[in-house]
Amino acid sequence: MSQTLNMLAVDYGASSGRAVVGSYDGNKVALREIHRFQNEPVHIGSGLIWDFPRLFHELKQSIRRFAAETGGSAASLAVDTWGVDFGLLDRDGHLLGNPYHYRDTRTDGIMEQVFQLLPEDRLYALTGIQTMQINTVFQLYSMIRGSSPMLAAAESLLFTPDLFQYFLTGEKAAEYSIASTSGLLDPYSKTWSTEVLERLNIPPSLLSPIAFPGAVLGSLDKKVREELLAGDMKVVNTASHDTASAVAAVPAESSSYAYISCGTWSLMGVESDTPIINDRARLSFTNEGGAAGKLLFMKNITGLWLLQECKREWDAAGSGLSYGDMQSLAARATPLACFVDPNSDRFMAPGGMAARIQAFCSDTGQRVPHSKAELIRCIVDSLALKYRQTLDELEELVGYRLPVIHMVGGGIQNELLCQLTANATGRPVIAGPVEATSAGNILIQAMAHGEIGTIEEIRQVVRNSFPIVRYEPEHAAHWEEGYERYKAVVRQIAL
Repeated sequence: MSQTLNMLAVDYGASSGRAVVGSYDGNKVALREIHRFQNEPVHIGSGLIWDFPRLFHELKQSIRRFAAETGGSAASLAVDTWGVDFGLLDRDGHLLGNPYHYRDTRTDGIMEQVFQLLPEDRLYALTGIQTMQINTVFQLYSMIRGSSPMLAAAESLLFTPDLFQYFLTGEKAAEYSIASTSGLLDPYSKTWSTEVLERLNIPPSLLSPIAFPGAVLGSLDKKVREELLAGDMKVVNTASHDTASAVAAVPAESSSYAYISCGTWSLMGVESDTPIINDRARLSFTNEGGAAGKLLFMKNITGLWLLQECKREWDAAGSGLSYGDMQSLAARATPLACFVDPNSDRFMAPGGMAARIQAFCSDTGQRVPHSKAELIRCIVDSLALKYRQTLDELEELVGYRLPVIHMVGGGIQNELLCQLTANATGRPVIAGPVEATSAGNILIQAMAHGEIGTIEEIRQVVRNSFPIVRYEPEHAAHWEEGYERYKAVVRQIAL
């Protein structure tokens, strides 16, 4: 290529967001953060919502800074976010209220009502999506069941990244990777499931056509350009589910590996060319869309959420502990002393996390962690062992051994967790890049510009561009014994 391509990735996480400029020279990509902001959901009345106007304001500030820093060389931008949530637009394109947060309680008890119309096994056969009450299908049916006036006034539904990009361009689309998180998409045809929509009385007209990663959605609207002093840059459909962008940036050199995208949620799985849908997979695995036509067969694991909630609680009490401090405390604590199941419903809601961890340990007859060090060590040990359990399940389902684990995302800055994951799984862990979601977002934009042709080329650029750390397994016998105790605790809760 004759000149450097400058692209903007705006990555919204469940607790914070940031804007990253990616400069691609044909061999390497260099990332530079230009804006960071908080994403704090709001309790209002009985609901939990996202503050969409504030988040859109932060998107505009990101574009303004991008345009100012890159001048006439600003080529494109793309937005990625968490999955499942959505906004509703009226016939004039106006937003009908702030989008609900996936942890809102409106879906309590809704799954059972859906299964009366569409049994759980049939819903999974049609969509391949793990049954979780946060899924779009359950959120949407809760509105149908409650005769929501907002839904009655809606002409279209847009998933969170598509909603941001609609207000930049005026163009509506349902990007494939984000749409696949909904429980409404047929993973074979990659189109909306007619049977799901009909059985649940969801109007097909609400849903936009599917658009695939690497396609140009449009250009910045003239009014947006004038407000932000920005040029005529493209808006691209990247893999707009943050997990899909992160997996696109896994620096794998073969197809035989497991990945963990580690953040508030941990997504652990494999890439597949076809859905894996059977009764065993239905228990806890999901088939979501990835880049380059791939499917991501994976489990949603409650990741660093437990640590984040403990830190938030301790910060409010004035502890001043950084994540680095927390890691150091845990490293000095007794290993494998007690366990929780990170995916237990007990840990779903915010607030009082330390007390809930202690109650779990007490209820299962374990040693109760009291100090901050003991609580943190309980969390990271349990998460590493949850990864081991998931690896066992994955290998059973795909039918072959996964010799290495690639960990990407902000969670790999917890070096203790990376090492414990290697110990627990007995597999080398290759950690990096930290900025996998932004890197994947940016490099899929480069595909839209015709500068990269395949997912393999993306991964070569990642290997060229970012440091990678390898962790080898240690203390195998001790961790095998700990794993057996962990499984006994999880079985006890399941009974």
